[in-house]
Amino acid sequence: MNIETLHQIFLKYSSVCTDTRTIKKNDLFFALKGDLFNGNKFAKDALEKGAKYAIVDDKEYAINPNYILVDDVLKTLQQLAKYHRTYLNMKIIALTGSNGKTTTKDLINSVLKKKYKTVATKGNLNNHIGVPLTLLTMHKDTEIGIVEIGANHLKEIEFLCNIANPDYGYITNFGKAHLEGFGGVEGVIKGKSELYNHLKQNNKLIYINAEDDLQLKQLNSYKNYYSFGSSSKEDTTIKFIDANPFVHIEYNDIKINSKLIGKYNFSNISAAIAIGNYFNVSDVDIKSAIETYTPKSNRSQIIKKGSNNILLDAYNANPTSMKAALNSFSNIINDNKIAILGDMFELGQDAAKEHQYIAEYLLQLNIDKTYLVGQNFHATIVNSSNIKQFKSFEDLKEAIVKYDIKNSLFLIKGSRGMALERILDSL
Repeated sequence: MNIETLHQIFLKYSSVCTDTRTIKKNDLFFALKGDLFNGNKFAKDALEKGAKYAIVDDKEYAINPNYILVDDVLKTLQQLAKYHRTYLNMKIIALTGSNGKTTTKDLINSVLKKKYKTVATKGNLNNHIGVPLTLLTMHKDTEIGIVEIGANHLKEIEFLCNIANPDYGYITNFGKAHLEGFGGVEGVIKGKSELYNHLKQNNKLIYINAEDDLQLKQLNSYKNYYSFGSSSKEDTTIKFIDANPFVHIEYNDIKINSKLIGKYNFSNISAAIAIGNYFNVSDVDIKSAIETYTPKSNRSQIIKKGSNNILLDAYNANPTSMKAALNSFSNIINDNKIAILGDMFELGQDAAKEHQYIAEYLLQLNIDKTYLVGQNFHATIVNSSNIKQFKSFEDLKEAIVKYDIKNSLFLIKGSRGMALERILDSL
């Protein structure tokens, strides 16, 4: 079946699914394969649960007209999304970066939906499957799509840009994330810049944080951009006030008090304000959108447990985001501050060096106690009675319960695989 015909079927039913646990009536089920599963084997179950069609790539399973046989289910999903994006002919903003992608995407959506019908990436569905699924949730009444693009190796963003074909783009930052896949920091810059390269090749608009020299460098001589920063010469001027712990800013003589912690979130908020300004969202609506946005999913959350307050930023971590979070935490005024830091993953040959750097960097900061947990942090050499090291989460948990800590401010940060939010029950 060709993509045009499949798209006509999609338009009739307008909902796709790749997981039989979330099937809805009349879904199109795409039988994707993974390292440990074969979606073709679940096609029958999908149809029995209400799916209208099952798209499979193994003829053994295509036993009646409700099965659509294709050469490759994943490629078909991607081709359908690309065709649908062209069919809609709508405005799409794409964003990528080492840190802050999901928070920035959610902030942009919070601002733009004040004036437009928007669809944004849910959660962090930002890879070779997530981007197509996001595009397929957009329909004729969608005015602006906001697509988060993630990557852990070169050419991935280029590939996803060719599917999403964005009209506007923003890179949150270039940091020490996925160093193993990108082959180092230079690889990260090259990989993330694939978004700007795609936009330049198609004369599309680039949003630029004028405070970020690396972003400015990627522009080279390209003129089709919209800038934001603290200088009055930028297209949108935004000034940082403080972050103790919440970020407060000033825009167009308006004070905006966010519910986001850490100065590192200033650029994320600024991007959302600038993009809202570009799309003529009113200042009143921009202020409301930022002030009512509440972080979730272990990202910059503030949680109270008994007499303790916790800054939970445990969704993910890399050396850049870890240092930024620690800097902000160090500057918060509080009598007893405790950091719980978990290993940072996907650093490859740089893992030992980067963990040692963070361990030593802690000695310069205004933090009363730090608990380091994980194989890499446990192997670091630190000379401070205020820094405790634990090889496993279980060791940390056992110690925390014994310490019986009260009236403290905690920062909890680590890579997703560490799942440090589990420690909340022990605080």
